[in-house]
Amino acid sequence: MAYQLVPIDNPAAPPLVISARLQSQLVYFMTPPDEPHVPPLQPTDYWIDAAHSAQWFADGVFELVSPLDEEHPTVIELSEEQEVFMEWLTTHNIQHIRVQEVP
Repeated sequence: MAYQLVPIDNPAAPPLVISARLQSQLVYFMTPPDEPHVPPLQPTDYWIDAAHSAQWFADGVFELVSPLDEEHPTVIELSEEQEVFMEWLTTHNIQHIRVQEVP
């Protein structure tokens, strides 16, 4: 199944079609919803802080923190699809996205 990401905070930007795999990985990149600058979100919405996405895109890596070992985050290289996603976010200044199934 494929999904598309709809930019809520920049409706002029084109949607981005993503795989089910990337859809399941969005939680790696999302800003926690209880952060003060994150607006109320719908169940299929994500907020991804612009500074973080720009840094991940520039570095080509992100850190993943395991709940079993919070003191030692793992540095993971962005996959090709994740890199396209970061480029889309950064190029279009997108932070608020909504996931929709593609029929």
